[in-house]
Amino acid sequence: MIVRIWEAQVAPKLVAEFCTVLRTRMMPELEGLDGYLGGDLLRSLPDSTHRVLVVTRWRDEEALRAYAGPMWALRAVFSDTEQEYLEHPPEVSHYTVLGS
Repeated sequence: MIVRIWEAQVAPKLVAEFCTVLRTRMMPELEGLDGYLGGDLLRSLPDSTHRVLVVTRWRDEEALRAYAGPMWALRAVFSDTEQEYLEHPPEVSHYTVLGS
């Protein structure tokens, strides 16, 4: 399993709205993808930076490649609609689960 963390800094006044967009549009789109094992949407505490994380779990590299393309390890997937909320382009990082 591969854990993918998509991280974005959002314009402060738009964080709540952006989280709604992610929760109602983007996250449900992932549900039907082969190899998608689930995910979580995280928002930084209100008094800290305006960061949003989407933590997703994928079966393997093949599933991530099918979702994000050949540059899956470097490329953050986001739409033009999502871009208008962001202060900077999002970043992605990937992890292997070692245990709990």
